[in-house]
Amino acid sequence: MSESNNETRSSIWNIPNILTMVRVGLIVPFVVLLLGGQKGWFGSNLLIPDILADIIFIIASLTDMLDGKLARKMGLVTNFGKFMDPLADKLLVCTALVALQAMNRIPAWIVMIIIAREFIISGFRLVAAEAGKVIAASWWGKFKTTFQMIMVIVMIVEPSLVLFGLPVIVVDILMYVALALTVVSLIDYLVKNWGVLK
Repeated sequence: MSESNNETRSSIWNIPNILTMVRVGLIVPFVVLLLGGQKGWFGSNLLIPDILADIIFIIASLTDMLDGKLARKMGLVTNFGKFMDPLADKLLVCTALVALQAMNRIPAWIVMIIIAREFIISGFRLVAAEAGKVIAASWWGKFKTTFQMIMVIVMIVEPSLVLFGLPVIVVDILMYVALALTVVSLIDYLVKNWGVLK
């Protein structure tokens, strides 16, 4: 029994899964920098905290690309990874969106739709888990996450980019593309996994 437990632990604590957990851990300094900058915790210069928060978010986003590739390349795909990887993405993106909404950089109704989608999919995953089935992320879900992350990266430093001539419409386009992919990926999940509820 102890050997089996050790094998389970070693299969869970591999490099891809550690990268996933690092992504979760980066959420705390990201939020502290982003909201702390707005509250004046780091002085009157808002640009530096925003840039540092953006760098952390970019690093966290890159771990999302890296952990999946490493897991497949090294043959380390686990149920823990299939479950935790999309959950880490949800925590990172949803936390960023709530923070950005508090900073009035994204409409509340868009944040509500995106978060509602994540709750629905998480509910499906829980039901599937009880049935012994793990629902892996779909390509639509991956496209959705990628565009949401790009949108967040731009929105964090939007005030600075606007000063350097970035048209506001670019941010709006990213936002609505991410929203459309959120809805499409939700429909895709529901159609493909509706049988889980039966």
